[in-house]
Amino acid sequence: MKTKRTILVVDDDHAHRIMLRTLLSGWGYLIHEADDGETAIAAVRNQPFDLILMDIRMLKVSGLEALVEIKAFNPAIPVMIMTAYASLETAVEAVKKGAYDYLQKPLDFDELRLKMERAMEHRQLKEENALLKESLGSRFDRRNLIGSSPVMVRLLDTVAQVAPSEATVLITGESGTGKEMIAGAIHFNSRRREGPFVKINCAAITETLLESELFGHEKGSFTGADRRKEGKFRQADGGTIFLDEVSEMSLAMQVKLLRVLQEREITRVGGDEAVKVDVRVVAATNRDLTEEIGAGRFREDLFYRLNVVTLLAPPLRERAEDIPTLAQHFLAHFAEKNHKPIKGFSPQAMDRLRHYPWPGNVRELMNAIERGVVLSRSDYMEERELSLVMTTGPDDTSNDYSSPGEKQPSSLDEVEKVAIIRTLGDAKGNKSEAARRLGVTRRTLHLKLKKYGLME
Repeated sequence: MKTKRTILVVDDDHAHRIMLRTLLSGWGYLIHEADDGETAIAAVRNQPFDLILMDIRMLKVSGLEALVEIKAFNPAIPVMIMTAYASLETAVEAVKKGAYDYLQKPLDFDELRLKMERAMEHRQLKEENALLKESLGSRFDRRNLIGSSPVMVRLLDTVAQVAPSEATVLITGESGTGKEMIAGAIHFNSRRREGPFVKINCAAITETLLESELFGHEKGSFTGADRRKEGKFRQADGGTIFLDEVSEMSLAMQVKLLRVLQEREITRVGGDEAVKVDVRVVAATNRDLTEEIGAGRFREDLFYRLNVVTLLAPPLRERAEDIPTLAQHFLAHFAEKNHKPIKGFSPQAMDRLRHYPWPGNVRELMNAIERGVVLSRSDYMEERELSLVMTTGPDDTSNDYSSPGEKQPSSLDEVEKVAIIRTLGDAKGNKSEAARRLGVTRRTLHLKLKKYGLME
């Protein structure tokens, strides 16, 4: 049976305490009461609480004074300040002294419930992340792999097991799911961590240049080759090479890569000398390689060479409980980068973030938060500042996809198709800009346009 969460309500207004006790008990919480800051401090010293709701003005010991004492004793308890004297100065002072958030009396019950749930969820995520960090060992470097959802915990546990080995790793998953971050975590937790971590996107380089980029070339081997160049494999010697979008290689290049994996040596373009390399290979793709093999676009023998260990980067829709933590992480980063004092999200903005399907996954979320930070005009990011990408939500009729009378999207594919159409429209048909806004590569956008019959 699930244990009820325990809330301490601190208020010298007896009638207000009774109202909150009745309301919160009806929501399934176990309620304790204190009529002054001094009583609240004593209560916290005697038993644990999941959250404290505390009035800011009380006769003996004020809420701010009690907040300082409580945080000194147990900084993990989220404290939400209630005040009928709402002012920016008071709210900022409370937050500076450790309050999770503040609420203005008379209370908005919907806002109260949402903020309480967010505060306790935030605490739970911090505790789970601490336990995860402990279980993975103090030396484990997450490389910005953020999240404590069950699917992420399993992934991180596997990464921690695989990283110290020399096994070749294949990372699969949709675009924007963080495959490069996973590759980085593998390298920086391996015995090769002091060596180079070299990355190359095989889809971003033409076939004629890819061989030179990977293996290097000799002087005079082709027009413009005015000097010898070392390729990525040589640059990665003693470390790890990350081959992103490996499925985009031509069959001819796949043969050459297979030889490198088998012989652990490369030959520069235009050269005859075989050069030994000590490199661990981590590859990634957003395609189903078994389907690519069946279609004759990917070599089966190369697949088995790459597929020693396979890791699946989960799409964001399958780890929705990580969205608040990811969003707050990106918000803090971009707020600092853009010199904006944004502290968090409004309840409506967070609700929209949590229910949007995120076809572009974590990359799309990151881009959405960055744009929201740039557009934000207050201490909290509002829903309107996310409206460029937040096109759908639960029971949402305010942001219609289509003209009146047209059928609304009912599947993820339809949502994705509509999001692409809208974004292309906003970008005035510029595919590169649309891809950037969606958080995907231009090639991925091209494939999506082809899939949905949107090619001109």
